[in-house]
Amino acid sequence: MAGGLLLSGAVAALLTTALPAQSSSPVFDDPPPDKIVIDVATVNGSGCPAGTAAVAVSPDNTAFTVTYSAYLAQAGGNSDPTAFRKNCQLNLVVHVPQGFTYAIASADYRGFLSLQPGASATQKASYYFQGSPTTVPLSHPYGGPYNDDWQATDTTDWAQLVWAPCGVLRNFNINTELRVNAGSANPGKVSFMTMDSTDGDISTVYHLAWKECPH
Repeated sequence: MAGGLLLSGAVAALLTTALPAQSSSPVFDDPPPDKIVIDVATVNGSGCPAGTAAVAVSPDNTAFTVTYSAYLAQAGGNSDPTAFRKNCQLNLVVHVPQGFTYAIASADYRGFLSLQPGASATQKASYYFQGSPTTVPLSHPYGGPYNDDWQATDTTDWAQLVWAPCGVLRNFNINTELRVNAGSANPGKVSFMTMDSTDGDISTVYHLAWKECPH
């Protein structure tokens, strides 16, 4: 377990889960009234050194937030040759009220991006439960010139949601990656991508869908 990685007591203002509107969409159960608790079992990766990531659950149990403070990839100039790619794997223990199960319906990512002309960057993420196959990563590419905040959303259609097994505690894994390519136009100038902000923190919000387990 990574030392110093604590469950955050502060809760960000979160959006309610948004599912695609379809006539055949099932009616999801309301979030359980009891609190869910998320513990961080392990955190590994160059983008999330010990003590630089925290998790908080929304009051209405519809989302949880991961906050980073040292997630930065860069290339070009005098950048370290290994700095072009940063990654983070979070292994979370999700304690769900008895009789319920959950799935990740969508995820919102935010950060800052500075790309020189000809440079490029990619944000990538995948999600899976312990013992299940790793899902195909979802990617969001960006091209330079770019010097602004960035935001990306991964959304899963209701029919393809992967539900946590009922009655069994399975850790939930989130793998994320930032990658920057300096390109050949301005290799002497630094391009970078962060999953943080100027005040040191940025929130990645994971929206939950709920349903009752079979009796």
